[in-house]
Parts: sequence; C-alpha cells; structure tokens
Amino acid sequence: MGAFDCDNVCHLPGSIFWRKEINFSVGTGASANTTLLFHVHAFLSEHRPKPTDLTISHLALIHIVMLVAMGFIGADIFGSQTAWDDIKCKSVFYLNRLTRGLSICTTCLLSVFQAVTLHLRNSCLAKFKLKSSNHNLRCFLLLWLFNMSISSRYLVSTIATPNVTSDSFLVITESCSLWTLSYFLRYIYFSLATFWDVSLMGFMAVSSGYMVTVLYRHKRQSQHLHSTNLLMKASPEERATESILLLMSFFVVMYFLDCMITSFSGMLRKSNPALLFAQMLVGNGYATISPFVLIRTNKRRIKFLKFIKGEGREMSNYLVIDSFS
Repeated sequence: MGAFDCDNVCHLPGSIFWRKEINFSVGTGASANTTLLFHVHAFLSEHRPKPTDLTISHLALIHIVMLVAMGFIGADIFGSQTAWDDIKCKSVFYLNRLTRGLSICTTCLLSVFQAVTLHLRNSCLAKFKLKSSNHNLRCFLLLWLFNMSISSRYLVSTIATPNVTSDSFLVITESCSLWTLSYFLRYIYFSLATFWDVSLMGFMAVSSGYMVTVLYRHKRQSQHLHSTNLLMKASPEERATESILLLMSFFVVMYFLDCMITSFSGMLRKSNPALLFAQMLVGNGYATISPFVLIRTNKRRIKFLKFIKGEGREMSNYLVIDSFS
C-alpha cells in the first residue's frame, strides 16, 4: 500500500459512500458466516461430525474475525473519529494478517479433506480419512502456531503514526504505520510468503481437479443405476462438482486480484481512494461470498440425505457424492 494521505482520502465526499460500502460488506460477510455456523451446528446435532464439518466451522470463525478487523481498518482509512494507540494498531493489523494466513491454509485443508473423503476405494487414503477425523484439531493447532509465528512481525513493526515525518516508517492508515524493512529483508519475506501461498494453491488445484475427476467417473458409472426421473434432475455429483469448482476458483481469482491491486498500489507514492476501496472489497470478497456457497451446498446435502432415508437406501452407497462428508 502506498503512503497514506488523509487529505486525499478521509475528507473526500466519496469517502462516506466508500465507508458505508465497506461496512455493508463486512456486515454481510459476518452475518453469512454466522449463519453458516448455525447450519453446521444444526447438521452436527443429528449426525456424526466429519473433518470437513469442523474445517468449515473453523473457516467461518476465521472469516468473522478477519472481517471485523477489516472493518476497523476501513473505518480508520476513510476517516476515524479517534486516533489509535500502539496496542490497538498492533492488535488489529496482527489479527488481520493472522486470519488472512489462516484463511488460505484452512481452505487448502478443506479441499484436501474433501479429496481424501472421495477416494474411498484407496485403502491407504481411507485410513488417513479416519485418522483425520480424530486429529483435525491438531491440524488446526499447527496452522495457528505457524501463522502466529509468521504474522508476529506485525506485533513489532506496527506502531501508532507519530507526529513527525520520516522515511523509516510507512503510513498505512490515518492512525497506524509500519516500520520499513531493508530491501533484503523485504525481498526474503516476499519470496517466502509467495512460495507458501503458491504451494497452498497448488495443493488446492490438485485436490480440486482430483475431486472433479472422481465425481465425473462416478456420474458415468451411476447413470445406469438411476431411474429416468432422477436423470431429469441435476445429479448430486453435478451439484458437488459445481460447489467445489465455484469455491476454489473464486478464491484463486480473489487472491490474484488482491495481489495485482496491492502491487499496483505499492508503486504509487500516495494512496488512491478508489484503489484503496477496491483493494478492501477484493480482500473481503472471499470471506463474504464463501459462506453463501457453503450454505447452499449444506442445504442440498441435508435434503439429499433425507431423500435417501425416505427411499430406504443405504447411506454408504452415496457418501462418495457428498462434498462435505
């Protein structure tokens, strides 16, 4: 983000509109993620929890915290009534960076759990599936410890903006600044962060591609077993495939848009209000939209399970088409 100029951002007539839109985005996303938690809780009250159920709950909690932190940052960018102290600056920016790292890690974990669950015919992966159901909390703990250590630099480098002008810090909001790092440290940090993010997206791409392949093969094999009436409707395999592709593809698109806007804004010497607004909307995009995709799929999952129960069919014959199992 370029150097912050409050006269160029905070007091423009459009800043009121931008602040309202940011608040609307944060409120919508937080409400949707809260609703998602209730949907998962309602499902778990009647069924045995699976790795993806807890992973989805974990992702929703992370997104709620991330959106709230982004709401505070947006309020400070587009005109805060009171200046922040060091503690508030460190807390808000640390939580924002921490939850962003946890979001991509948890999304990757969700895609891997889904791929492992679908591969029921492989005995080795089937054993891993059972283990992951019992030890996914340990995975969450490792993710938290790793991302907390990576994000800890924000606890040191984030400060309340002093009343002096200096090249040793970069103003990022009206109240908060970051101590600038040397070129070498910035290059090392950027390279490691990029490598980590690209690796996670690579895992997501491989697992998502594998799931699509398995679901497509299952669809072809099951066409001969379904009645004509069922064939007229969209199959559960198609709905599961659609949800997987939509969620993972949307994440990748939002990630690269965020990288492009951040890189472009970093080239500017002063912050552009419209660019800041777009950067915050894109940053909130995945956390705001993803719960709607998951809620829709979860509703269809419950309906499909009720249909199977009503028809007297065995649940195990259809678990392969459940993207959340």
